[in-house]
Amino acid sequence: MISVNDFRTGVTVEIDGDVWQVVDFQHVKPGKGAAFVRAKLKNGRTGAVVERTFNAGEKLPKAHVDRREMQFLYESDGMFNLMDNETFEQIELSAEQMGDARKFLKENMNIAVLFFQGNVIGMDLPMSVELTVVETDPGIRGDTATGGTKPAKLETGHVVRVPLFINVGEVLRIDTRSGDYIERA
Repeated sequence: MISVNDFRTGVTVEIDGDVWQVVDFQHVKPGKGAAFVRAKLKNGRTGAVVERTFNAGEKLPKAHVDRREMQFLYESDGMFNLMDNETFEQIELSAEQMGDARKFLKENMNIAVLFFQGNVIGMDLPMSVELTVVETDPGIRGDTATGGTKPAKLETGHVVRVPLFINVGEVLRIDTRSGDYIERA
């Protein structure tokens, strides 16, 4: 059991048989009345984010999430094949199960896959990945009236806004949390 007073970002709890991950939390102590905790929780199965209020000191069962290091092998017909780095067991996940992680996966890339009661509930990607630009318009010198960015298609199919000086074939560092361009690698 975990007290809501001990909530931290990333903590997983079990509510009504589902696993929920704390995205954001706030301890509120009003001048009148009892203290409470307002938390944003993300459902591990559906990805839905809800805001919920708990009484201070309320206890919830801690969800035991199994975290396994896996290697992304390949994608075929919308199915993503991963291999466990310890047991070499292979699993196949659909695009829905992969979520936004599929925009950043390159072959042979290591990721952490989160399991709850034997079911995949999410992925933990590195903070940034290095991807190659496969398609972008040439930057026109002096064209900065539009903010100085243009769309670029990366090797995984993800489209990101980049500065005008970026060309096809360059390797970029991309933030996996927001999907934004960080810098050239």
